[in-house]
Amino acid sequence: MADTADLFEFVRPDGGTLPAFEAGAHVRVQVPGGPERCYSLCNDPAETHRYQIAVHRDPQSRGGSHGMHARVAVGDRLVVSTPANHFPLDEAAPHTLLIAGGIGITPLLAMAWRLHAIGASWSLHHAARSAAHCAFLDALRHSPFKQRVQLHLDDGSHEGLLDVPALIAASKPGTHIYVCGPAGLIDHVLTAGREAGWPAARLHHERFTSAPLEPGINRAFRLVLARSGLSLNVPADRSAASVVQAAGIALPTSCEQGMCGTCLTDVLDGEVDHRDECLDDADRTRCFTPCCSRALSDTLTVDL
Repeated sequence: MADTADLFEFVRPDGGTLPAFEAGAHVRVQVPGGPERCYSLCNDPAETHRYQIAVHRDPQSRGGSHGMHARVAVGDRLVVSTPANHFPLDEAAPHTLLIAGGIGITPLLAMAWRLHAIGASWSLHHAARSAAHCAFLDALRHSPFKQRVQLHLDDGSHEGLLDVPALIAASKPGTHIYVCGPAGLIDHVLTAGREAGWPAARLHHERFTSAPLEPGINRAFRLVLARSGLSLNVPADRSAASVVQAAGIALPTSCEQGMCGTCLTDVLDGEVDHRDECLDDADRTRCFTPCCSRALSDTLTVDL
């Protein structure tokens, strides 16, 4: 692993088979004494006996990272959901370019295992500050696909700094990019891809934290719950999810930042101000994430 992250492995208490998962999938973990959080699965999707996640030691933890590192020990029993996938891999792409920054390697490592298994054309570029901060460094060095991996460390000890525009310029026609890591890296890769004329359908990303919102842009709106028959006021300083939960309506949440899709809710009427990082354009025509998204219309009617 890395000095800044730990690997956690989950198995069934009875040693049985776990539900299958696809590359890019995540699970929700009930952190002991803390919140429920989503973590990307990083092991080979062909494995059915275990789930592996890597958790960064975040000094700004809102409870998930701290709880996993401080309260979880070998042999503990945790509640872990079945896998879900909002970052799926297009296995038919003529070439796949995986770009990871820091702990963002986790979903891309599972993709690397899958692409290797199906004999696809692909490469992985992993950027980190130093070898000590490079998650899965030893695993990558000893993997059966190590020749497809390039490390880019800021201390200059490997292949040099990551040159995203050069990678894009040298890519085969039809290449798909998958990027995960710090917001600055993701934005840089997406911008470089767009400037090179790549369509959005070939630029895939997953964020671990949502982009910060500009202050003063929230507005109050009315949220109508069609099934429950309630009409609720959502103030500018509260999320729709918190208002719904305060009214006694069951609405599961996890990341509370629009990253995981746990609170995904169907929209029946009204215009949504989408602020999530997990929905594609098709999904956004019919649903929203009430943990972070809001309404552009005065009233939003949802299927709750």
